[in-house]
Amino acid sequence: MGKLVRCIASDGSLSIMAADLTDAVEEARLIHDTSPVITAGLGRLLTAACFMGTMLKASDDSVTLRINGGGPSGSIIAVSGSSGNVRGYAANPWVDLPLNKKGKLDVSGAVGKEGSLTVMKDLGLKEPYIGSVPLVSGEIAEDVTSYFAVSEQTPTVCALGVLISTDLSVKAASGFLVQLLPFAPESTIEAVERCINDIPPVTAMLDSGLTPEEICRKVLKEFDLEVLLESEPRYVCDWSLERVMRTLKSLSQEDLASMSEDERTEVICHFCNKRYIFTQEEIKILIS
Repeated sequence: MGKLVRCIASDGSLSIMAADLTDAVEEARLIHDTSPVITAGLGRLLTAACFMGTMLKASDDSVTLRINGGGPSGSIIAVSGSSGNVRGYAANPWVDLPLNKKGKLDVSGAVGKEGSLTVMKDLGLKEPYIGSVPLVSGEIAEDVTSYFAVSEQTPTVCALGVLISTDLSVKAASGFLVQLLPFAPESTIEAVERCINDIPPVTAMLDSGLTPEEICRKVLKEFDLEVLLESEPRYVCDWSLERVMRTLKSLSQEDLASMSEDERTEVICHFCNKRYIFTQEEIKILIS
């Protein structure tokens, strides 16, 4: 079961979120049969989407993160809502690369560095909010930090990580997100810098048995933290036969007529790989 905790400093100077998304990222791996480096990249983006999703206010709001740096992974997509539940996929789920110079999975090599991170928020308005920033490294955490600094003018520290077991399953998927709140004093910035200077990798903390709340307190050991939110994010795809039908009905009459010439029409959900099959007769019924 996943776990997310959001805390605020007792002096109101900053907030921090930490999450355990091991089960959700493992579900994504099983659905999409991802290679280790894609599992790591997708897992990082899913965790970032989970954090951004829990920042949304309305239950129907959603946020979509798309990263594409021109690397062999193609676009990687992650979606979340205010519940923190996530779903996502990579355009190319199987990329095999050597380990990087640090002996780690080469997420940056898979994603590439010549592209952008785009964040789209559907807040129930006529048009969604869309923000985009050039990639800093393709490692995702640094790119998310850059997005908040550039697009939302919010000083942020982000760490994301995925540990892969020898059997290619997900051993740990975790992250934390620290954000300064308006009017935070310079002393808060200095304290945060001291705190994060010597912390272990976030996945190492999770793998050692620390809970998300304990990770928050370990990361910001100089601060008195109060828990604001606890949730249990999962990998959830909300597509259904009814939603697929609504999508088909939104197509032009010309497109539907062309589809009706085939014996059957197959629609595949990118997020869960579920297949929906429609006969000629069923497609013809949609043509008014």
